[in-house]
Amino acid sequence: MINKAVSSPIVLALSGASGAVYGREIFDRLYDSGVKLHLVITSTAKTIMSDEIGLRENYFRKKGVTLHDNSRYDAPIASGSFLTAGMVVAPCSMGCLARIASGVSTDLLERAADVHLKERRPLILVPRETPLSDIHLENMLRLSRAGAVILPAMPAFTHKPKTVDDLATFIAGRVLDQLKIPQDFAPRYTGGE
Repeated sequence: MINKAVSSPIVLALSGASGAVYGREIFDRLYDSGVKLHLVITSTAKTIMSDEIGLRENYFRKKGVTLHDNSRYDAPIASGSFLTAGMVVAPCSMGCLARIASGVSTDLLERAADVHLKERRPLILVPRETPLSDIHLENMLRLSRAGAVILPAMPAFTHKPKTVDDLATFIAGRVLDQLKIPQDFAPRYTGGE
């Protein structure tokens, strides 16, 4: 089922930060929503995925998913003429975030993010770091001013999560909300009801 709300593909990138569960959950939820996905996984992200959640790259090889080699600049997502509905980097390392903020593209992930900024398409970065230095904060502010959405992996606890997956589901729901993809899997705050 193709999601009618999103006709162009979404780019999802996993960089080398801790928090692979967020990338996996966002992938699963985007995939389940029926959008076409273009996926980039850095080599460090592959190692962290394996270490943290026992996941290998083959998990992402599914119908409707185009997996790109992060070292290749000839992928369609490296060009502004390739239409997308947005891009998500989750988890987003501070090094990756800094290079995007500086306009420095050392790989396909960073080039695709740069394209989304220059084309004024949604770019959602899910940084996973603590504490944050002045440099981290300045880079996030610079990206926010350039049009990116900074969506830290800071889940709420009002829905009384019981597992790490519950926390990741909350963040995935917020990401889909930012992409304007209808979702009803993530809890929403209802006040004192």
